[in-house]
Amino acid sequence: MSGSLRLDPAAAGAALVERCDALAALTEEPGRLTRTYLTPRHAEANTLVGQWMAAAGMAVRVDALGNVVGRYEGAAPDAPAVVIGSHLDTVRDAGRYDGMLGVVSGIAVVEALHAAGRRLPFAVEVVGFGDEEGVRFGATLIGSRALAGTFDPALLAARDRDGTTLREALTAFGGDPAGWHSCTYGAARIRAYLELHIEQGPLLERLGLPVGVVTAIAGATRRAVTFGGMAGHAGTVPMDGRRDALAGAAEAVLAVEAVGRAHGVVATVGRMEALPGAVNVIPGAARFTVDLRAADDAARAAALADLDGRLAAVADRRGLTLAQEPLHENAATPCDPALMAVLDRAVARAGLPVHRLMSGAGHDAMAMAAVAPVAMLFVRCAGGISHNPAESITAADAGIGAAVLLDTLLLLAEDTPA
Repeated sequence: MSGSLRLDPAAAGAALVERCDALAALTEEPGRLTRTYLTPRHAEANTLVGQWMAAAGMAVRVDALGNVVGRYEGAAPDAPAVVIGSHLDTVRDAGRYDGMLGVVSGIAVVEALHAAGRRLPFAVEVVGFGDEEGVRFGATLIGSRALAGTFDPALLAARDRDGTTLREALTAFGGDPAGWHSCTYGAARIRAYLELHIEQGPLLERLGLPVGVVTAIAGATRRAVTFGGMAGHAGTVPMDGRRDALAGAAEAVLAVEAVGRAHGVVATVGRMEALPGAVNVIPGAARFTVDLRAADDAARAAALADLDGRLAAVADRRGLTLAQEPLHENAATPCDPALMAVLDRAVARAGLPVHRLMSGAGHDAMAMAAVAPVAMLFVRCAGGISHNPAESITAADAGIGAAVLLDTLLLLAEDTPA
């Protein structure tokens, strides 16, 4: 570690896991972890995180869109900040480390600086974003898009399943729907954005590594695909006279899988529906979703073009109609090469092999890249399992991640011109 300042991974890891457990207790659904944006449990999480931030020497505020922000001043007041962030909201029936580990790790880093009386040439801000998952209002990255200045105010009219608008929920929470731009960081206010996150995949575990440096966050395309055929009686229409939409969709699922393998991308059919859905009726329509992701946008475009050809061929061969509806389109987000190099150095100085890997999942860093260079550090998780109560990490790995994150800040301080 740089100088005499270091973070003991064993002690830090135990404290980090304990804090994740405390946050996991703040749930809307007894017996399982669900915490959505602008709910009473979200407010309780902000309060708890704010208490930890204040104890670590940070000035704490909750911004207009419900993000909790702690600021640890640099050697000079009002210096630009290195922002460390992740999210406090969860999916339904979630694990306890997705998002939360990144927030509490940022706090642990500042705690170490504060305990040592150390000020850096830049401020350090830790952000617990209110909404990354998009569970309540259907729009992801609400909190980080506000900080990046890319929040779409049209989303204020979005409604949750109870009919409450985002504008109404923000007002009830104590936020300010009209003042969302007060959250935004100008380029002069932020030097870099760092995010520590569980990998949500199995690669680090397979390699026997506690941490890895992220190269890019995959771009994603999501589509709803519909094959139209002819519904008919399951007992009277001969096999050679059928236009079975579900049979075509089944073939299409295998085409999606084949395209993923052929192009080195990840491609998934996550939902399928047969219509009219009766046991004794040949499906006259079949709808399914496609989720295709790649760290390289050109590879994603090539895979999509290949898939389009294969779906058209299935429809033509089986006498089906084909319609596709775009659901989501997001370009890949490359991590900053200079920041990745600093993370590499911090990993190596911790006595660990340096390994780089891409992220197939989306993160707040995707939004923050609009306003600052970004980098991410992944921490190993058991079996690569995430978005699941079985999500698991070791305290040792959590401590190593926080120690590497602290050393990254110290290396950035060394590289800051006087």
